[in-house]
Amino acid sequence: METLLRILVDWFALPENGLSTIFVVAFVSATLLPMGSEPAVFAFVKLDPAQFWPAVAVATAGNTLGGIVDYWLGVGAHETVARGKQTVHLKWLQRLGPKALFFAWLPVFGDPLCAVAGWLRLPFWPSVGWMALGKLLRYLAMTASLMWVPDAWWQALLRPFADD
Repeated sequence: METLLRILVDWFALPENGLSTIFVVAFVSATLLPMGSEPAVFAFVKLDPAQFWPAVAVATAGNTLGGIVDYWLGVGAHETVARGKQTVHLKWLQRLGPKALFFAWLPVFGDPLCAVAGWLRLPFWPSVGWMALGKLLRYLAMTASLMWVPDAWWQALLRPFADD
């Protein structure tokens, strides 16, 4: 297990693989897998602050594409599962329309929200636009705010995990 973990860490090594790693992590974290991409984006930008905008753009693209996969999973689920069932939540989402996908960035709720949008067959391109806008603003806010945290705080936080 430790060898497998080491291989994965080496493969996802940010300085060596850079933006492609950011893309893959952001894409995977936007699917229904429980994973966060913000730490990878922040770590990459912390290592190379000049890459702030490219990292945010690549993470937004990867995360949005992952949301699109969720959307199409919802379309497929609608084809195979019972149709015509409406709940208050589905009616609410249908009434809001694609604008609801602005909240696709929310932890726990965002990924299923994309799938439900596909289930409801909300208009695709407006859904993608709102999804991308929410995810972009999330990456901007998270990465920019974490960059303001002093290095000494991060060093103190990580000190227990450092190999001496």
